Amino acid sequence: MKPWRSTTFRFAALVFLFQLVAAAVLLLGPALLLRSQSHANAVTVAETLRDDLLDAYADGGTTALARAVDARASRGIERSTVLLLAHPDGTPVAGNLDHLPSGLIPDAPYTLVKLVRPRHASPEAVLLQSVRLRDGSVLVTGTVVESERQVIALLERTSLIALGLSVIFAAFAAFVSTRLILNRLQASVATLRDVREGRLSRRVPADPTGDAFALLGSEVNQALDRMAALNAELKLATDALAHDLKSPLTRMRAALDRAAQHVEDPLAQPFVDQALTESDRLMAIVETALSITRAEAGMGRESFEACDLPELLETVAEIYAPLVEDQGRAIVVEAPGHLSLRVHRQLLDQALGNLVDNTLKYGSGTITLSLESEPGGATIVVADQGTGIAPERREQALRRFTRLDEARGGWGAGLGLSLVQAVAHLHGGGVDLHDAAPGLAVRIRLADPLLSPPGTVPPPRR
Repeated sequence: MKPWRSTTFRFAALVFLFQLVAAAVLLLGPALLLRSQSHANAVTVAETLRDDLLDAYADGGTTALARAVDARASRGIERSTVLLLAHPDGTPVAGNLDHLPSGLIPDAPYTLVKLVRPRHASPEAVLLQSVRLRDGSVLVTGTVVESERQVIALLERTSLIALGLSVIFAAFAAFVSTRLILNRLQASVATLRDVREGRLSRRVPADPTGDAFALLGSEVNQALDRMAALNAELKLATDALAHDLKSPLTRMRAALDRAAQHVEDPLAQPFVDQALTESDRLMAIVETALSITRAEAGMGRESFEACDLPELLETVAEIYAPLVEDQGRAIVVEAPGHLSLRVHRQLLDQALGNLVDNTLKYGSGTITLSLESEPGGATIVVADQGTGIAPERREQALRRFTRLDEARGGWGAGLGLSLVQAVAHLHGGGVDLHDAAPGLAVRIRLADPLLSPPGTVPPPRR
């Protein structure tokens, strides 16, 4: 699964992004505002000075302007002021600059340049603007902003370091928030997992907070209560159905037996035998359908008992060995020396019997019953060396009343693999159909928390 499609991942990413954006606004915003305000103040000062000098120029011409520039440049209180009056050819007339700064375009907006003023050792940042006068002279006015820029640069560096730390804090906040949500969901998830594994009485603990998670837990409990009520009703219905169907079927079977004993017409005997056969088939279908329904409803877990699975496989192999040998085939068991699991012994016997019976009807070659230890459970595999089932039809084969090849006839009603799947679900597992190369391998996964710890299982035996 792609992680970015996970709601948990998206929530964590959202928290991380919001934290990062908030930190960026809080840390970088003041520096940007200070830079903007400093620029505006410097421009205001320079424009005021320029306007005063232009007034002097308007009143007295270039001579008056030169005096005004010298007067302004000589004042100690205006050390940040930069002034220059230059001839059209760039020769300085008055001011505190010894040359016209290069690249300065007359009448252009204020430009930030780096220049070294007379009696200063290092370059400074200065906002400058030049104005060309009527006689071609150039008036340069500006303000030194080097100190402000250094302060702003220091503030920006500090903000960037803080922003880097905020990335760590944002990631931590995203992790903590998602863990908090997962922890709040844990009670509901654990309850549903326990119910799935058969502990139907489990409920989500009461949550007095009354928040969304408490509401979810309450809804889960109500759904489980409803499911428990439906299960009870289903059990009553299936019990009644089994009783109502099995009793008349049994009586019909007995009546047919008596009829078979007393029928004297040889021509009638085949029809009586066929009726007996069909009644047996009908009873088997009813029994299997009821077993599937009960297993899918989770009924029967109270009958789970510790079972040695290798011994169970050996027993199944011994029971079917005569039938297998009659077909000139063999049945072998590959299992550990000991592997204990809590199972419904009767249903698992029936499921394995169905699989072996299928291999006798539709498979060929050696029949292998194998057992594999898995973390938290075990897997039983029944394999043959026949033609198997095409991959595109394996899912269909697990559906009830599905017969993949009607032409093969026989007693089957398409419930064998369905029963196997229902039994696997009852044990918290599932069924997979695989290619045994050649043949079909049916893997039944079983789960049990009481399984012997891995590593204690002896080597396989044959």
